[in-house]
Amino acid sequence: MGRKPSDNITIIDEGLTVEGDISGDGEMIIKGTVRGALCGERVTIAPGGAVIADVQAACMTIAGRCQGKVRVDGEVSVLSSGSCRGEILCVDLLVEEGARLNARVRCGRPLPDQPDKRKTATTGK
Repeated sequence: MGRKPSDNITIIDEGLTVEGDISGDGEMIIKGTVRGALCGERVTIAPGGAVIADVQAACMTIAGRCQGKVRVDGEVSVLSSGSCRGEILCVDLLVEEGARLNARVRCGRPLPDQPDKRKTATTGK
């Protein structure tokens, strides 16, 4: 059985800049700026928020600015107010009209860079 998603909410508010690695369970809402690395379940970059970091998450919504390598086990949504530059590895990608996307994108299951466990189990390679 999978792990139950957390109900925790973490907010990096407007005017706050965090430099370094951030990791947490539940939802992370970024209204300020994060530089470094970010790891969470549900990550939302709010309008006016900025993430200049490598991101790993279960799902992600970008309504602000994102720059770096984004690796998401589910869906990445880039909303009309959002912009993303760098690299996106995800299962599904949704880009709204008006969003800015300047990234190398690879979608599918299993995620790129992950060995396909089905092949490994059947071929031993």
